[in-house]
Amino acid sequence: MSSIERSSPSEGASETPTSATQLAYRALRRMILIGDLAPGDKLKIDTLRKKLNTGASPVREALSLLTSDQLVERLDQRGFRTPEVSSANFAEILRLRCSLEDMALRESNSRADQAWEEQLVLAHHRMIREPRENIELFEDRHKEFHMALLANCASPILLRFCNQLYDLNIRYRYLAGHAMGYQKRDIAAEHTAILEAAIERNADLASERLISHYQQTGTFLAGLLDGQNG
Repeated sequence: MSSIERSSPSEGASETPTSATQLAYRALRRMILIGDLAPGDKLKIDTLRKKLNTGASPVREALSLLTSDQLVERLDQRGFRTPEVSSANFAEILRLRCSLEDMALRESNSRADQAWEEQLVLAHHRMIREPRENIELFEDRHKEFHMALLANCASPILLRFCNQLYDLNIRYRYLAGHAMGYQKRDIAAEHTAILEAAIERNADLASERLISHYQQTGTFLAGLLDGQNG
């Protein structure tokens, strides 16, 4: 159920146009990321406004925002759709992620201070306390931890790209969420190893562990995609 669907009719009626757009944006973003709106789905304004119990304008504006996020494609004279998934697209996302996050993590580590370290430890603590069975809540905590690693870099544009790439990647990770080979990894140990290197301010080791973490997921997901396309 989307955040809009959880709202009462009276709440919806009193929303300003901006808040209605933001609610639609968050609900549609969530549906795309977790696969409720499948890759390649046509996104019809009328269908979505009924599903979200909101107006056509907030839905249209939300879809335009999601187009900027690369989570929706605009079709010339034919509306919108969710992007297709492919091994080539995933490989590009992974390559860019490894490159940009390596840069951001090294800069973040070079500026390390107590406040960053405390926030990073807190984000890791919240993540490991969230049961993985609570998939969406765990994913929120997981993203908070990964973005906390990068948060100390003094480059808002770089952080924005890293944030966007995280979301593009998460669509693919949902494909592997229940796959046995993915579940066998000790991902918690990988996260702890990254944290330890970061708070020891060992930029080379932290980056090496982070990239290895991504590449292990990438290798598994690439194989999963190839198997689905085969």
